[in-house]
Amino acid sequence: MEQRQDSFDSYAIIQIGKHQYQALPGKTISIEQIEGDAGKSVEFKEILLKKDKENIQVGTPFVTGSVKATIVKQMKGPKLIIFKFKRRKKSRVKKGHRQLQTIVRIESI
Repeated sequence: MEQRQDSFDSYAIIQIGKHQYQALPGKTISIEQIEGDAGKSVEFKEILLKKDKENIQVGTPFVTGSVKATIVKQMKGPKLIIFKFKRRKKSRVKKGHRQLQTIVRIESI
């Protein structure tokens, strides 16, 4: 029987702002907005966990090294509707919000 090729041979868990993301080489992820134009390369140094083919490194709090990525585009996320009202008072407030996001492609770990 053939041994299955695992697509998670090397990956990292990175922290960007308050959020954590799984970084696989070649994967495209949507993160909270960072400065930069499309095509610009960025480095993320806050690595919480790093896995190679042989070993796993867990940071206390971070692992040395960096994850290199390229900005694909800047965009706005889906619209969220905030609706507040007070019963029997004809008081209604409707607001919308779109969070700014950055799409990045992970190049290397």
